Amino acid sequence: MKLHEIGRICVVGSGTMGHQIALQFAAHGYDVSITDISKDALDRARERIMEVLRHRVEDGKISPESMRESRQRIAYFTGIEEAAANADFVVEAVYEDVEVKRRVFGQLDAVCAPRTILASNTSSIRPSLLADATGRPEKVLAVNFSNPVWEHPCVEVMGSADTSEETIETTAQLLRRVGLTSILVEKEITGYAFNRVWRAIKREALHLVDGGYASFEDIDRAFMFNLGTPSGPFMIMDIIGLDVVLAIEERYYRESGDERDRPPGILREKVEKGDLGVKTGRGFYQYPDPVFKRPCWLRGEPA
Repeated sequence: MKLHEIGRICVVGSGTMGHQIALQFAAHGYDVSITDISKDALDRARERIMEVLRHRVEDGKISPESMRESRQRIAYFTGIEEAAANADFVVEAVYEDVEVKRRVFGQLDAVCAPRTILASNTSSIRPSLLADATGRPEKVLAVNFSNPVWEHPCVEVMGSADTSEETIETTAQLLRRVGLTSILVEKEITGYAFNRVWRAIKREALHLVDGGYASFEDIDRAFMFNLGTPSGPFMIMDIIGLDVVLAIEERYYRESGDERDRPPGILREKVEKGDLGVKTGRGFYQYPDPVFKRPCWLRGEPA
């Protein structure tokens, strides 16, 4: 598969990352189908996409015409076969669970043309754990989009030992075509490269709060002041989704068996309460503004 052969994109999963990925491709001229087993989830994705586009128009970043064109390039489906059958490039963006993703990859392999590239948007799962669910391991790879995609236009790309160089290069070219920078992880490893650095930060931050050494607010303030960033690690985790953060931490723990990798209690408690972050309106912070994902005290200078 070459870049010039890619015309239609399919995104499987319409949640936090799925709808963003779909919009990024549509905004750069690609026809996109987005599929989810839940019609309610698709309706929410449509609303979120429209809200982002309206804010972009209001901020003068795009024209009303561009808004209409982007919206018209996106089609919504509850059936994976209808959505993916004619796709040239598929991004799977379902829940961070190996067996769930393997089932999706098996379905995609059955309905997509043999030349279609299948990419998994995953934060921690190695592509080799997914590739053998298909008959095209050379066309399977992992990509890790940052959240939100348009504010953090960097994507980590990682293949398995079976992924072809052509698949990796075509994916990197496609990402550049839609305004994103690709970072190549040259050897397969759980969690990619940058994500492992970020994981060390969030793990230490969680353990400091879990152990009662500092509040999450103060850790975020220190992080923001000292590194000059607009967000601290707890706000970032809220944006990602605390259920996703927990799933990632559990994967590291299952693979290592090291007690130091066991997810801290405070994270599990939040998830069990349903306080998942921005998507539920409450995580470590409360969120009055789900589009811009800023908790109350971060609207101005850190207090």
